[in-house]
Order: sequence, then structure tokens, then C-alpha cells
Amino acid sequence: MLKPPINPSVKKLIRASILFHRSMTTSKRVQDRSKQKRVNDLEVATEKWKILSKILFLIELLKQQPEMIIPVRSLENYRKQINLPKPHRISDFIRKTPKLFELYKDHKGVLWCGLTERAEELLEEEQRVLEQHSDKAAEHVTRLLMMSVDKRLPLEKIAHFRRDFGLPMDFRANWVHQYPQHFRVVKFFDGINQVECLELVNWNPNWSITELEKVTGVTESTTTNLHIPGMLSLPFPLKFPSNYKRVYRYSEKIQDFQKRAYLSPYADARGLKAGSLEFDKRAVAVMHEILSFTIEKRLVTDHLTHFRWEMVMPQKLMRILLKHIGIFYVSERGKRFSVFLNEAYEGAELIEKCPLVLWREKVMKLVGYRGRKKKFETLSDISDVESDIGLMQSDSEVEDLDVQLEQHGSVDYEDPLLVDNSEMDVEEIACEYRNVKNS
Repeated sequence: MLKPPINPSVKKLIRASILFHRSMTTSKRVQDRSKQKRVNDLEVATEKWKILSKILFLIELLKQQPEMIIPVRSLENYRKQINLPKPHRISDFIRKTPKLFELYKDHKGVLWCGLTERAEELLEEEQRVLEQHSDKAAEHVTRLLMMSVDKRLPLEKIAHFRRDFGLPMDFRANWVHQYPQHFRVVKFFDGINQVECLELVNWNPNWSITELEKVTGVTESTTTNLHIPGMLSLPFPLKFPSNYKRVYRYSEKIQDFQKRAYLSPYADARGLKAGSLEFDKRAVAVMHEILSFTIEKRLVTDHLTHFRWEMVMPQKLMRILLKHIGIFYVSERGKRFSVFLNEAYEGAELIEKCPLVLWREKVMKLVGYRGRKKKFETLSDISDVESDIGLMQSDSEVEDLDVQLEQHGSVDYEDPLLVDNSEMDVEEIACEYRNVKNS
């Protein structure tokens, strides 16, 4: 019996489905292939950061409340930001850090969450540290504008770097207006909407000296000898995983890359040809510079990709990060990937820690609790009444954290108003791994 012919459109759907399933199966190779390149110490740092960002998000959320308290049931609206999937109970998550958060019921039986005295003291200390760090943060934001092609960046994009650059919570409302000598807020029409942007006011020649140039001894400009960014031929510091054997196989290519001249991140790059060797090396220099500005020398990869157009960087930015494993380390843990600046770490620890990092370490010491849980009755008006069976498998688990940290192990903070759905898909990363392998 003859089979009826298949409609061409159906054939396309079948072919697309086969390709999709193939890609989904090969995407597992992301983790498999990266085992030889995995730096366990930096994976530990990623786990610490994931835990800390959840805690800091709750602290900042409470800080925004009139009396720094909030009904536990209202925290249901922030499950995505806390990254606590159902059926795990938010109240249980809070209970596991009693040195920072406290739970109590009002006369109506409603369960509330507030900050402990120690947590309030830490908030006051953070405020002092942020004020001390403010001028350095202003320098880094100014240098970010200096690297951009139009010397202007959308405020919403800079907001993604808020915590990484050590900016205060009110930076959009107040902080950006405190440095009129460096930048100003302007309205810019992007062809569709009016966008609020931060625009460079004055070019500072001293700030156009890259962090790499400073290490090699380039001094600040003088009135008679202004620094003008141009071509550079400085090698990048390299630090490969101890179990990565291919460094010897590719030593000649690595040397060629290190010797290749490239345009300074602060020079006008509009004339560079996309895809050229010089174009790609300049992208490495830009990412190296941006990561050097961050207080922990790490970023969520999505936040870097937001600046591809403004910083004149390639569309396949992840491929550059993965290719230069001696300069950058990409951690695949969690839904969003993180990139580290290798030279800034010794094991799982930052080599140089600014006061903000030291403050965060104080917070981390108060996270986790192994003692006996206080019993609270389940309230009928709280929605998270599901069983907490399997809580130990949750990505948001913090119980026994002190034990986990001894064995070595990040937290993705998101502002409630800046939830970004443009996360890099795991399959996109897998594709880049395959491209790097074949190149």
C-alpha cells in the first residue's frame, strides 16, 4: 500500500524537530567537555555568590519597607528573584539564617519577617562603606562611558552592574546627579522610545589608561604629555586550570595572540573590521577592563552581552570568553553563567579585597544554621504550605552552609524592577563550546 505524500511544510517541521532534539542531547556536552577546564575553586566562589545574592536581595527588600518588615506571604511575589522554587517554603528558607532575619506573628496570626539587630548594624556599616567607595565607583562608571562608542549608555543597562560596581540602591534617583563633572542624565530617542541615558561630560586622559597599562608602569598624563589611547601590544596575564593539558599543544597560538597588537578599549573602534583578529583581541581587552572594575572581578555573562553594540564587541561574545580560558573562567552553575577574571583569584579567594567585599564576607559568616528550628504554626493565609521534603536538593538551600563552604563553593542578585528575561540559553553556550572546539 502506497503511503500518501508528506506535505512540504510538515517535512520542515519534522526536520526542525529532529535538529532540536539533536541539539538538546548534545547540549549535555557543555558540562562533559568542560570537566578538563573546570576550576573547582572558582565553582566554589560561584556557589558562595549564589547564596549571598539571595540573602542580600532579602535584606535590600526589607530595607525598602517603611518599618523594614514584610509579611512572609508577600515574599511569594519575589520567588523568582530569590530563586526559591516551589514546593520549598520561604519561611523555612528565612529560618535558616536567624542571625540576620527574624520571624514573628502579630495579634492576627500573620507571620512577618524582619531584620535582627545585627543585620541592622550591618546595613549601617554598608552605607558607610558605599559612601567611601562612591568616588571609585564614579570613576569606573565614567571609564565605562569613555569606552562606549557614543560616550553614552542607557541607565537601565548600567543598572545591571549596580551591585558589581558597588553602586547604592538609589543610584538612578540620586547618585547619578552627584558627579556632574563626570556625567549627566539625558533623554535619548532610540528610534522607537525615549531612553534615559548617562552621558559623558568630560574626558579624563588619566582614566583612559587601562588597568593592564598601569601594571606595566604607564604613568598618569601631565599637562605637557597627555595620554592618548591608541594601539597596544601588552600581553594578558594567563592562569590555566592545573588539569588543562592542551596549553602545551596550543602554546604557539597563545604566543601569537599575546604578541598581536590591538586597539585600546578607550580608542575609537568604529573602523575595526568585525571578525578580524584585531577586533577580537580588542574585545578581550574591553572585557578584561570591565571585569577589572567590578569589586569581585566577576560578572554574569548576560550583563556583558548587553554592551556588545555600545562597546563594539562581537555578537558571539561567549565564544571569545570560552576560547581564552587562560584569561577568563566561565562557570556554568545555575541558570545564568558567570565569568571570572582568572588573574584576580588565588584558589576560591580574591587576591585583593576592597571594603565592600570584606563587608559581604561578614554577611556570609552569619548565613546558615545547623541548630534546632523554632516551631511556627502554619497559618491559613500563607500560601507556601507545601511540604519541604527535598529541600536539601534546592538550589536555594542554605542549611549546613558552613560545612559546604569548608569544602569550598555564588548568588545572582536581581533588582525587583530589573528582572531580565534575556538569559543566555544553555544550548547557545553548548553551540559556542562546539565552535571553539572545531576552530
